[in-house]
Amino acid sequence: MTIIGAGAVVWLVGATGWRDVVGGVARVGWAGFAVLMAWTAVTLVVLGAGWWAVAPGLERRHWPTFAWARMTREAATDVLPFSQFGGLVIGARTAIAGGIRPALVYASLIADQTTELAAQLAFTLFGVAMLALALGAGSGGAQVLPLVLAGVGVLVAIMLGFTLGQRPMLRMAQGLAGRLLPGSVATVEALTSELDAIYRQPGRVIAAFLLHLVAWIFSAGGAWIALHFMGQDVPIMAVLTIEALIFTLRTVAFAIPGGVGVQEGAYVLIGPLFGVSPGVGLALSLVKRARDICVGVPGLALWQWLEWRRARP
Repeated sequence: MTIIGAGAVVWLVGATGWRDVVGGVARVGWAGFAVLMAWTAVTLVVLGAGWWAVAPGLERRHWPTFAWARMTREAATDVLPFSQFGGLVIGARTAIAGGIRPALVYASLIADQTTELAAQLAFTLFGVAMLALALGAGSGGAQVLPLVLAGVGVLVAIMLGFTLGQRPMLRMAQGLAGRLLPGSVATVEALTSELDAIYRQPGRVIAAFLLHLVAWIFSAGGAWIALHFMGQDVPIMAVLTIEALIFTLRTVAFAIPGGVGVQEGAYVLIGPLFGVSPGVGLALSLVKRARDICVGVPGLALWQWLEWRRARP
């Protein structure tokens, strides 16, 4: 899937025009790229705070542990040829290595993913409303609306399945553990107990939802920063709308590592409706890919080195 997606990216850039795309990337410059990297670091700290919020009983000094775990989780999802599930596993392993008890890590990871999906749904609905207004104003591109609505439907189905299926899946896992691995029953029971304790504190769940909503807005703000350094005067509301819709399509295509090809195609389809030409949209996508690599590769290298140190006798 990654190879097919990469081929689609090359084709899109060639069809749009290499000169326009490369020129847009070059206009960002080192200063603009450094600002984008710093903004991404702030976003990861907010995401770490969202995860920490649904891990009751931990002091504020554990916040950096969750921010670091969130960074390795994002890096694995964006850089390695894994789906999002691989990133979740690496993020959980990082948090456990940071001294957080495993049952709490996995329970808080479930709650964190739930609140993140809920925040994304709210952000997506904003994007859909803005798209409907743009189409109503005669911006064209009516063929995009069915695709976006299908994406919203899949996102809602994912969220409902993830939310409603948590306890049934845990009960099923507990039953299987009792038959196949009796020693793991206590682990499943501890996880269930931790998850129940989290949901008994709605204030923490709401705080995590709000932090994730802020993080989604911050992520979209990074695109506005890149466009600003490209010399593109695109209104912030238009950028938020574009990013909300693109994040949705990427989530729906969760089986494709990094959403390679999906993100680029979405910029070509959705960007022109809000004043972002295909060439500029592809340049923005490549800048974001470069950002992901520059954040993810050093982060994964550091994580691997720490893993190696812990594995030494």
